[in-house]
Amino acid sequence: MQRRQGRVSAGLLLLLYQISQVGLQNIPSVTLGVLALNIFLFLNPVRPLSEVCISVKEGFYRKNWQRLLLSPVHHADDWHLYYNMISMLWKGIMLEKKLKSIWFAYIIVVFSVLIGVVYMVLEFMLVKILDDPSYEMNCAVGFSGVLFALKVLNNHYNPGRISSVLGLQISSKYACWVELVAIHLISPG
Repeated sequence: MQRRQGRVSAGLLLLLYQISQVGLQNIPSVTLGVLALNIFLFLNPVRPLSEVCISVKEGFYRKNWQRLLLSPVHHADDWHLYYNMISMLWKGIMLEKKLKSIWFAYIIVVFSVLIGVVYMVLEFMLVKILDDPSYEMNCAVGFSGVLFALKVLNNHYNPGRISSVLGLQISSKYACWVELVAIHLISPG
């Protein structure tokens, strides 16, 4: 988990271009803040990724709870940042307008912490079920879990829509689950 600090790259430039196309005035305040925080921490990480990622070993056994706050806002590379923040941009625009900024900010904070907790619980269960202690060492960073939770929430507030997943037309209420499996198959890391 090494990344060059402060490096402007293709994924970051494309993200900034996409944000400019939407227009800063069209992005609600909390969504814009989340984008800015993630971009800032990508360019100026608090610590190396190996010191902010969440795992059973670091989060639970070593009681390094700050990783619950740091892991969601750090990204492995510029494309990881790009895909997560483009998804955040569209979900944020839709949900923040519907839920209002204060409630949306609260949801982002709660989801950010809970996703790390759920990740550690699932990894701990894999250790016990598969009798494989290597799962305690798996370390994760990024906003993907929060985005998945926001997608489920968005589907709740906007029912009956159809989504295209890998060219297949699927009801939006199931699309997030199909996307999760597809992402895992395409990019298991």
